[in-house]
Amino acid sequence: MTEFNLDVTTPDGEMDCFVAHPDGDGPWPAVILYMDVPGIREELRNFTRRIAEQGYYAVLPDLYYRDGKVRFDLSKGEEELQRMFKIGGELTVARVMRDTKGMLDWFDGNDTVTGKVGCIGYCMSGQFVIAAAGDFPDQFGAIASLYGTRIVFGEEDSPHIKAKAAKGEIYLGFAEQDHFVPESDHATIKEVFDAAGVNYTMEVHPDTDHGFCFPERGPMYVEDAAEKVWDIFFDMCDRQLKQTV
Repeated sequence: MTEFNLDVTTPDGEMDCFVAHPDGDGPWPAVILYMDVPGIREELRNFTRRIAEQGYYAVLPDLYYRDGKVRFDLSKGEEELQRMFKIGGELTVARVMRDTKGMLDWFDGNDTVTGKVGCIGYCMSGQFVIAAAGDFPDQFGAIASLYGTRIVFGEEDSPHIKAKAAKGEIYLGFAEQDHFVPESDHATIKEVFDAAGVNYTMEVHPDTDHGFCFPERGPMYVEDAAEKVWDIFFDMCDRQLKQTV
């Protein structure tokens, strides 16, 4: 396994990215892991490594780069939690789509990357991967959104509206109990996606709460559901990305 950090140029500056890929020169399909609101940490780097082990050029961008090197210590309590939500709330779909364009441009000039691109996002970034599926339909072949927040927010640039243009395969996995994601979002997404002919699967994982995919979330982590999500995502990537290489 090869891993390193590098800066990707975006319209807003230089975005630090953690990269992992199999040893050798490739080329491999790229998969972007969009971070959740707590931001860059070893848990997400381990997710990135796991993706790379499946034969992908895996990239974890630090979407908070506009604010410097942002890290949170949630053991500090409520004040730090509110700081996290404030900074996360400033990260708009429009900003992340500019970041995504920067990464896609970088892939185009990278001889170790080939074929369609995959992406996976959790919580805050669930909305970003759905928006990317619609904004860059020719590039993204496999898209997974896990308990994504604000996929539906009623405006024309809402991610669920953008995704009507998607050409890739989309998986949406929701928690059974989730006070961050209204249950009505599920029906809204289904109605819009069905009408647009989007290639998607939606699933509510029983006996789960928001955050069930993360091993470091203590009792919220549900190993069976989390491993099922990985299996679904990797199967989708194999179908949609490796067949284009």
